[in-house]
Amino acid sequence: MRPQLVQRTLLSLVLGLLFLSTAATGKCSGKYHELLQQLQSQADLMQDTSTLLDPYIHFQGLDQAGLKEHCKESPGAFPSEDTLRGLSQRGFLRTLNATLGHVLHRLTALQQDLTIAQDQGRNIRGFRSNIHCMSQLLRGSSEVETAEPTQPGPEATLPPTPSSDTFQHKLQGCRFLRGYHRFMHSAGQVFKEWADSRSRSRSRRHRPPRALQRGARRMRPFRRDERLMPRGQLPQ
Repeated sequence: MRPQLVQRTLLSLVLGLLFLSTAATGKCSGKYHELLQQLQSQADLMQDTSTLLDPYIHFQGLDQAGLKEHCKESPGAFPSEDTLRGLSQRGFLRTLNATLGHVLHRLTALQQDLTIAQDQGRNIRGFRSNIHCMSQLLRGSSEVETAEPTQPGPEATLPPTPSSDTFQHKLQGCRFLRGYHRFMHSAGQVFKEWADSRSRSRSRRHRPPRALQRGARRMRPFRRDERLMPRGQLPQ
């Protein structure tokens, strides 16, 4: 357990430095690619179950045989990956920000059971700062979007946490964290698609038209020792 604890501590330090960079400077990056890369990296780290779910399962004693199988995401608790893909960029950011707001609220309750939840709360706040920066950047772009509702977050779909049944309370916390990590994986996939789409767009912009490419292949370079012959006269 000690190597795992050291690994989680180091990962927490890396997360803290990465997520607090924007908050420390108080400024947003004006470069789309740079900001998107930060969001991708942060989402990739937040989907790692070793940051929240695994410590929670161990702390609550759910890692015993027959118990861990019950720790599955509750259907509809978080927006699905297909739902996130169907949103416009700004609609996706609004949904992501609103959902993480509900996650922060739920993590406040989990802090009583897991001290690492407090660190994750700071990380999520740093991530939301970058979401705000990306929203500002897109607001100044020419993206055309129709009004669309923000997808409901987990607080609207998860049942209230019971206080009487301790085991059910543990399972609900476990299922919630399972859904959170899956949701962050889906968010990371969407950010990756943004980056791939941007890369393809830039590649097409710098590629010469096909007609020009065909014409260049047909043209034969003129050599200096070749002389232009009058029409109808054959070379000697």
